[in-house]
Amino acid sequence: MPALPSHRRRSGDVYESQERWAASSKADSQEPSIRKRDRLTNEPSLNSPLIGTSLAEGAHAHPDVLQRGALQTRASPRAYRPGSIVRVKLTNFVTFTAAEIFPGPSLNMLIGPNGTGKSTLVCAICLGLGWGTQHLGRAKDVSEYVKHGSQESVIEIELAKDGKKFKSNVVITCTIKREGNKTAFSVNGKAQSRKAVVDLARSLSIQIDNLCQFLPQDKVVEFAAMTPIELLRSTQRAVASQEMVDMHEELKHLRRKQKDLQARVTADQDTLSNLESRQQLQEADVERFREREQVAKRVEMLELARPTVQYRQAQQRWKLAKARANAVRDELATLRREVEPSLRDLKAKQRYQQQIDVVVKERKDALAKCTEYADKVDRQFQALHDENTEVEQAITAEKEMSSKYKKEVIRVEAMVRDQQIQLKHAPPEFDTAAYNEQMRAKQRLWEEAELQIRDAQEQQRSLTRQGREKKQRIQQAEESLSQLDSQAGKQAIKLRKLSDDSWRLWQWVQQHPDQFEKHVFGPPIVECSMKDPRYVDLIEAIFKRTLLLSFTVQTRNDFQKLSSIAHDLLGLSDVNTKTMPVGLDLFSAPVAPENMRRYGFEGWALDYINGPEPVLAMLCAEVRIHETGVSMCKTSPKQFEMLEDSPICAWVTERSAYRLIRRREYGPGAVSTQVRAIRPASVWIDQPVDLTARRELQETIGSLQEEIRSSELEIRVIQDRIEISRKAWETNRLEGKSLGDEKAAKQKALLEFKALPTKIAGNEAKLRTIREHLTSTMERQKEHAAKQYSIAMNRALIALKYADAVESLRVAHNSLYEAQIMSIEAASDLSILAERNRSVRDLLASKEKEVKEVVRDIETLNAIASKFLEEVQDIMRRIDGTTQEFFKSLPAEQTLEEFDSEIASEKARLELMHEGNGNTIREFELRKRKIEKLTTNLSEMRAGLADLDTGIDALRNKWEPELDRLVKNISDSFSFNMEQISCAGEVGIWKDEDFDQWAIQIRVKFRENEPLVTLTSHRQSGGERAVSTIFYLMSLQSLTASPFRVVDEINQGMDPRNERLVHKRMVDIACGATADALAATVDGDTADEDDDAKGGSQYFLITPKLLHDLSYARGMKVLCIASGEYMPEDRTRVDFRSCVNRMKGLRFEKNEMGVAAG
Repeated sequence: MPALPSHRRRSGDVYESQERWAASSKADSQEPSIRKRDRLTNEPSLNSPLIGTSLAEGAHAHPDVLQRGALQTRASPRAYRPGSIVRVKLTNFVTFTAAEIFPGPSLNMLIGPNGTGKSTLVCAICLGLGWGTQHLGRAKDVSEYVKHGSQESVIEIELAKDGKKFKSNVVITCTIKREGNKTAFSVNGKAQSRKAVVDLARSLSIQIDNLCQFLPQDKVVEFAAMTPIELLRSTQRAVASQEMVDMHEELKHLRRKQKDLQARVTADQDTLSNLESRQQLQEADVERFREREQVAKRVEMLELARPTVQYRQAQQRWKLAKARANAVRDELATLRREVEPSLRDLKAKQRYQQQIDVVVKERKDALAKCTEYADKVDRQFQALHDENTEVEQAITAEKEMSSKYKKEVIRVEAMVRDQQIQLKHAPPEFDTAAYNEQMRAKQRLWEEAELQIRDAQEQQRSLTRQGREKKQRIQQAEESLSQLDSQAGKQAIKLRKLSDDSWRLWQWVQQHPDQFEKHVFGPPIVECSMKDPRYVDLIEAIFKRTLLLSFTVQTRNDFQKLSSIAHDLLGLSDVNTKTMPVGLDLFSAPVAPENMRRYGFEGWALDYINGPEPVLAMLCAEVRIHETGVSMCKTSPKQFEMLEDSPICAWVTERSAYRLIRRREYGPGAVSTQVRAIRPASVWIDQPVDLTARRELQETIGSLQEEIRSSELEIRVIQDRIEISRKAWETNRLEGKSLGDEKAAKQKALLEFKALPTKIAGNEAKLRTIREHLTSTMERQKEHAAKQYSIAMNRALIALKYADAVESLRVAHNSLYEAQIMSIEAASDLSILAERNRSVRDLLASKEKEVKEVVRDIETLNAIASKFLEEVQDIMRRIDGTTQEFFKSLPAEQTLEEFDSEIASEKARLELMHEGNGNTIREFELRKRKIEKLTTNLSEMRAGLADLDTGIDALRNKWEPELDRLVKNISDSFSFNMEQISCAGEVGIWKDEDFDQWAIQIRVKFRENEPLVTLTSHRQSGGERAVSTIFYLMSLQSLTASPFRVVDEINQGMDPRNERLVHKRMVDIACGATADALAATVDGDTADEDDDAKGGSQYFLITPKLLHDLSYARGMKVLCIASGEYMPEDRTRVDFRSCVNRMKGLRFEKNEMGVAAG
């Protein structure tokens, strides 16, 4: 296909040869961020003769096959596995406006250039079946999958029926709305939740969140990085039953429970051992309490028996000393006889030693001279070696420099030739002024449009601001209108009539209650009410206007805060505030109730008012309503006289209000009375609704609403103007930018052309310089070679001298060693003789001294033994027969120290028993109960451990063989697949004590002379990992319960050989047929119809390119996606069937011509 200009609009359409793929998509050039960039060149796969063909019987680009015309497309007879995808319909999804896909039941190959929308189908399957965007690795928000310019997209997926729960195919519809980032689902037309859709898919063994089943393009790296433990879990989920997965999870749970129980058993066992050890120690203390008397008696007898032991020890020491004295005398006599002949040879040995030392000194001097000469020769040789190394380094550097100069000569010569060719093709001239004028014109146009946009936006903001203000006024009017019908509203209206400032402050307080430490109460007009309407005139006569308008706060800080808000924030002046930190408990009536009735009062003013306690307390403090009497009758003269003498100062009657003013400083009779008439109440009375006020509020609301509607119309007109101006701005800006880019490109080309002569001259000069350097480098190499030869000859002469020096040194060493050995022997003989004589003299003196000391010891020990004998005889006369028997039972060989130690030990035991703790017995019994409880618990836990061991063994014996069988099947399939590409591989299980550490181990070998190694992300190359990954997934194909599998661009890291072999194995596994079997069918053999039913589940392989002459099999379907700027406006003009038929005809004609020529 020839290359076309890349200025046409891009559209996206999908076609399929059997006309079951109906697509209509016109993708906008401005797509979401997840859309891939346009590919402006043709991919090789678009030129394949099999594009868009459903290969029901298979096809191979072999001339004989095409000549026979045996390539006939027909639908695959294989049935869809329950849960496999029968149809996918997309509307306004990513790049597609409308597309409907009909995949086959086995292998489906989705091909097309990058950016055409192949992975869009993967996204649609994931989102349409209820899974989230996190399984795709692309955009996070689902709204980003809605096609640009649309408000919603629809995904419709039809799944094959299972014949049991679903008698017909299941149609799942997913609607994605851009606004609000929401999705809605339905199943067979009935609305369902996302969870219900996911549960339905899982019931059909669909696992989108399992990378072994669903591997999108952006998750390939994640699958490769999956740990062996995670791979085992995903493999079980993909190919094993849910029972096996549950058994594995149960084993992990039981193992964790077992480890926890083992830790508890160990801890309790340690505690039990500690308690038992302490119990044993304390048991001895208890026993000592019982043995106290016996120990005391034994201590007493031991104290009496001490002189006996002392006598025995003194007697033994006397006997030993006597025997020693006899032995020492005999040794002294013998020594005197032996030492006399041994001193005669000492002087002869001393003379021989002096002669040998002179010879050793002479030979040492000779050795030093030989060593000095050998070192001198070695230094000369090392100097020549260093000089030779420097010359070799210089030669290497010159060779590298020479190679560099040669490469530079080649590069500069090529550069000069290219520049000379460029000099022959001058770029066209262009008018810079014309370009500048056009760019300025475009700039003026877009600046004018930008100014119009700003003016219109300012008008729009002004109208919007006015609209908000009018809406607030409407809201206030509606609130006032609603208040006309409520008592609280009526009281608020009365408050506003009396004081607009107080009403405004009350509105602010109600809207901001959290601004104060404690609750702030409004004026009594709105906070209080009358208990009995009959007394309203009397009660209201007590209060002045300022008091009825006063706010009540409970803290000093709230008083300051409210005053600041009223005066500083709101600018109010007619506001009164009272502080009342206490309640009504401090305010009591001046007289008892029975005395109050004597004065003709029916109650106190406080008794007829309802309101919050702080407000009533404020009224009590201000006008003392708790002391103001109330009566509906006139006050009689008698009652008046009684009141003058009472503590009551104020009261109100039917027509008058009285206040007594007493001046105690003028005497008890100094009393004056203030009387004022009562006017009708106007605050706490019910009045009819003010119809005039209602009508005014309604008219105000209607007028404001009409103004808002008018403003909205103006805003829409302004928005239209803004949109027109924005389009003009964008158009002129893009055109101006295009002109600027075109001008810059032409200017750059012209400047580079003008600079060519200078560049050519510079490069030619540079070339001459480099050749000069190359010549001088070759000369220096020759000089270094001659110098290296001279150094080699000198090193040979020095080496001969060094060999002679080493031989002389060896002879001198041997002579010195011989003399030193003779000197050592002489010194040794002399030292032995001298030492022998010295020790003999010292030994004689020592023996004589020892004899004297032994004689003194015998005399001293004899006196000590006599003294102890007298004491023993005295004790034996005073003790009874039992004590005498105890004395006789004492060990005869026992020493005094051992005896004293025994006495001290018994005393310590006795002292401990005497000063023992009285709580010892109680602690002993309490600890005994704890030990019994711990023993019981340990028995129960050990029984639990035994049950766990039994349960784990039983469950493992059920799960492990099944897992081994499953992994063996996978390994056999994996090994077979690897053998088909002349490689090797196996799959095994890493078994650990902890079941959560069990893992899948994949071992592969890609070269003949290397062993099987574990597949990792570091050891193998990207292509090798890709081959291993796809073969592992293919090994699951025949074992899996999954109805379909998706792999996106897994072949991108493979070389052509591996890709071709992997493709053939995939076709064999997925379709149950081989290319050879297909060729046999084409040649006329009839294939067994049962072959159509072979193969695994449905497979989707997505790739941007395919190699030529790949193997295809019956039941395989190739789905081609074609989109881009080369697509015609009318998609029906693209007919892949006609393309295939035309290619067949061309090849047939070519083959016929070849036969005729032959």
